Amino acid sequence: MFAIIRADGKQYRVTKGDTVRLARMSAKPGEVFETDQVLAIGGEENELKFGTPVIAGAKVQGTVLQHGKDKKVIVFKRKRRKTYRRKYGHRQAHTIVKIEKISAKAAPAQKAAPAQKAAPAQKAAPAQKAAPAKKAAPAKKAAPAKKAAPAKKAAPAQKAIKKDEAK
Repeated sequence: MFAIIRADGKQYRVTKGDTVRLARMSAKPGEVFETDQVLAIGGEENELKFGTPVIAGAKVQGTVLQHGKDKKVIVFKRKRRKTYRRKYGHRQAHTIVKIEKISAKAAPAQKAAPAQKAAPAQKAAPAQKAAPAKKAAPAKKAAPAKKAAPAKKAAPAQKAIKKDEAK
């Protein structure tokens, strides 16, 4: 049986007994790692179950083995002809987890509580009096309509074009 889990914004395919290198977490070595972010579960009989986005009730459990750092990655920045060079390294912290259990059991649906028979009648809340309506503000007088601006005369360049067309 295998599962695809989501951790740290990445997806991992895990099976029982696998050791997985995840991003650094605050759990101490020996503590239990548990996630319910199971995206898919596959069985031995080629059955595959997908979640939307996760499978309800499915869990993956494991044990934190150790913390550590990856190999150093060299970061080198350079701009030509500017005498600009920067070199530094980075070691990403990680946590190694051993997967011990994958459970695909859906959480049992809780039965709805039986409705109470003949529930005592609740006292109706007294109706609140409606607040007196506010008087409407007096209507403002409409501004007088502006007169339309007179049409502009044609520009002199347009007159020159019209004279050329007439010839």
